[in-house]
Order: sequence, then structure tokens, then C-alpha cells
Amino acid sequence: MEQSVMEKLTILADSAKYDVACTSSGSGRRSGPGGLGSCYAPGCCHAFTADGRCVSLLKVLMTNCCSFDCAYCVNRRSNDVPRATFTPRELADLTIAFYRRNYIEGLFLSSAVLGSADYTTERMIEVLRLLREEYGFHGYIHAKAIPGASPALIQRLGCLADRLSVNIELPSEGSLKRLAPDKGRSDILRPMGQIAASAAASREAMTLYRHAPAFAPAGQSTQMIVGATPENDYQILRLTEGLYHKYSLKRVFYSAYIPVTEDSRLPALDTKPPLVREHRLYQADWLLRFYRFRADEILDESSPYFSPYLDPKCGWAIRHLELFPVDVNRAPYEMLLRVPGIGVKSAQRIRTARRQGSLGLEELKRMGVVLKRAQYFITCRGFTGAQGGRGAARRQRIAHALIDPGVFNAGCEQLSLFSAPAVQQLAAQGTPPQLAGRLVKEEAVRCLVNAL
Repeated sequence: MEQSVMEKLTILADSAKYDVACTSSGSGRRSGPGGLGSCYAPGCCHAFTADGRCVSLLKVLMTNCCSFDCAYCVNRRSNDVPRATFTPRELADLTIAFYRRNYIEGLFLSSAVLGSADYTTERMIEVLRLLREEYGFHGYIHAKAIPGASPALIQRLGCLADRLSVNIELPSEGSLKRLAPDKGRSDILRPMGQIAASAAASREAMTLYRHAPAFAPAGQSTQMIVGATPENDYQILRLTEGLYHKYSLKRVFYSAYIPVTEDSRLPALDTKPPLVREHRLYQADWLLRFYRFRADEILDESSPYFSPYLDPKCGWAIRHLELFPVDVNRAPYEMLLRVPGIGVKSAQRIRTARRQGSLGLEELKRMGVVLKRAQYFITCRGFTGAQGGRGAARRQRIAHALIDPGVFNAGCEQLSLFSAPAVQQLAAQGTPPQLAGRLVKEEAVRCLVNAL
């Protein structure tokens, strides 16, 4: 029986929910007379943007009929799920209809591999062509490049989309061969390299010729699954660092693996998604991109996993106490960035303000410094460092200031999705969530005190 457009939408929007690689656009495409939509630099996304706005996009697959049989994917060939496929005209009409009703501001288009990578990409290109050329749509479009598609098709796709992404999927080639035998590492990295080179050439051409065609002006991103394979956090972070340096990616997204099928190669169906681990990877990713850390400073071979109780920056500070305290009125900008409680904007404000005069605690507080943490790592005018007693009492105060309270869900009657694994294990054994959180927090503080 032939499916209606809304039936297809129900199936294909649900099939797209596991793809997390959509974010603010970073693009400035504007509409001309008679055109539809516009794309501002803060951009479109499916959640809250950094400036607090909530914007929406149509996040959908072209099709979930897939030729591949990736073990971790709900749309794999061998899985018995409802299938659907949009025609290019149906999807273009649907996008415009949703835009005109003010439901969306842009489109996030991905797809399973229907027949071949080239055929699938051609259908995606036709959707974008209809939107851009026939409907005059100038809103944000994020398109997924299909691994294995020809370079000519990738080039055409990048000329129509604001952002491209190629999902690296798994952290190592061995895991990819084991769980996704139809995909090759080179099929993923080759289009990444092409997109990076074409985007750089486009930016250079636009500095010389005002009306030179733009290629993926918002850059490219990727996504990898965390927790489906045995790679540790250090391996994932080193891969991330390499992707940023080699392919000039805007973002690497991490997706905590959610078991969707029974398979001996994958975690059991009752395994909880490693959300705390995903959260720590995003924090470390931020340190790589904005705080001038290297992957081997955050983790190493001897400590390859993040602490569930400390964020990565605090973890680094604890391991390098010999470098503290630092004088905020004299310390280099790079060192300010490494002080717990001082963020990028606070460090920039300190660097600017201290040229006019010496800074004290009141000035730092007004600049956004989190003194609850920073006080143990800084000195400033009229302040020689937090006292708080000596010996064990001092270490106890520092531990309570640095430890991440969010993983203990203190004060909650239910478990938080971001509760530490130890809290979840105690709760599963019948311990009330509040008590489980308190017990684990006490043990974590004791361990940190010993480390100090």
C-alpha cells in the first residue's frame, strides 16, 4: 500500500533521531527579493543555541532503506523496521510547507544508503536543488555526505548546503570492520579531506572575487559513537584532536551508544547509555578547541579514562598542583585558561582589565570568575590564596569545591540520566537515589582528598 507523505515523515523523522551532529549553523546566507528564508550566523539547531534562543529545523532522512548492515544502526539492512523513502519533490515541498507555517528555520538532511552511495547522493542533491533554485530557499541546510560517493557529487552537494558532515561512526578502523563491514575508513576520510580542501579554496576565492560560489560556508562536522566498542577515552580524544587539525572540522559530536538490538558484538540491551562519559568528552573537546589543551595533557596511557566525579580541567589541575597558585595580575593568558573557575571570557576580561590596574577578588567576581573553585588556585591584590584550615580540613574543602555535584543527583527523588555509574548501581540494588548519591559522593571526596 502506498504511504502518504505524513506517514513517511513519521517513519523518517523517527529514524533520524539518533544523529546528533546538528548545531548552530555558523553561516550568514541571506535572502534576496522574492526569496524565502535567511540563515544568520547564530544559526539553526534543534535545541537551545549559545545565546539562549531555541530554533528549529526539519531533521529527517531521505530514506531508511539501507544497503548496509551496520550492527549498531537501527536502520541496518537486517533489521525489521517500517521502511519509507521520500521522493526529492515530496521532501522539498514538505520543507517549504513547514517553513511557511513557521514550524522550522532550516533542514537537516541525512539518509541511509539506498542502492549505492552515488544514487543516494544524487537524490539528496535534487532536494537541495529544488529548494535553492526553484523555491529560492536561503535558509540553513545541513546535509550528510554519504561515504563512498563520487568527488563530483560531494562537490555539488557542498555548493548547495551550508554545512556538510561525514560521520566517522566508530573510533577505530578495527571496530568499523567488525561492526560495519560495508564501510571502509578511507570511504569516510576521503570526503572529509575533499570537503576541507574545497572549503579552504572557496574561502580564498571569496577574498578575491566577491561573487565567487561558496562551498559549505559553515564548514563540516562529524559524529562518533561512544560505548559500543572497547576504545578508551584517551584514544577517542586523540582521534578528535587529529580530526580537528587535519580536516579543520567545526565540531566533533559524541553519541552515547543506546542498545537497539541483541548482538554478541555489542553491549547488552539493558546496558545504560554512558551519558556521563559522553558529557566528559564534550568538556574535553571544549578544552581542545578553546582552552589550548592537548589531548595528551588531559589524558594519557596510564590514565586513559575520565573521572566521573571531576571535569577534565579540574582533573588536570589536581595532577599539576605544583603550578599553582598563579597571580592573576601577572600570569600568562594561557595559564589563566587552565585555572578551574576561569573560563575563556573571564580570562579575556582579566587580560584586558589588568592593564588598567591591579585586580582583587571583587573585580574577579564581577568578571564572572567562579571563586568557589578558583580561590584555591589563584592569588590577586589583597588575597594570597584560600586558607580554609590546614592539612586534611583544607583538602576536604578543596575536594568539595572541585567535585562535580551533578553526577550525584543530590536532593532528587529519582535518578538523573547523568548520575555516575556507581550511583546507578547502588540504586539498582535497592538503595534510595538520595542515599546512593550521598554515599558515592562521600567516597569520591575521600578519594580526592587522598589524591591531594
